Amino acid sequence: MGFFSFLGRVLFASLFILSAWQMFNDFGADGGPAAKELAPKLGLAKSHLSSRLGVALPDIEVKQVVSAIVALKGLGGLLFVVGNIFGAYLLAFYLVVVSPILYDFYNYGPEDRQFSLLLTEFLQSVALLGALLFFIGMKNSRTTSSSKSSNLKKRTPKPKAA
Repeated sequence: MGFFSFLGRVLFASLFILSAWQMFNDFGADGGPAAKELAPKLGLAKSHLSSRLGVALPDIEVKQVVSAIVALKGLGGLLFVVGNIFGAYLLAFYLVVVSPILYDFYNYGPEDRQFSLLLTEFLQSVALLGALLFFIGMKNSRTTSSSKSSNLKKRTPKPKAA
């Protein structure tokens, strides 16, 4: 059972680790293709948040965002493989923050080709987030149930005096 759990974690985390490795290898002076794809979407999200909050948000360097994404995916994936819950939290944070910005299907109409592609990618991220939340829930329930069982020791009855 432990081997299959480890194998599942390796296969799941390979999605994040391999994409982080590719982003790291393509990262150049300008941040690579990921920065070129992310720059307009990040600008759009920034202007939308600025208009909603009524506050001017500071400029964000896209190259730093890409390096943070690589760090979250790489470190989170590696920690997740060894069963560390902090890795699952890092990957969940990545999915919650980056997915709505990267897969902005809401900026397109249903008749656009981009809408269905981005919606599919976004729903895949939601499914990955669900799997991570399940892992986090299982880890938390296992630690609380094992601590309860260690506190509840069976008492041996005292022999009655005759």
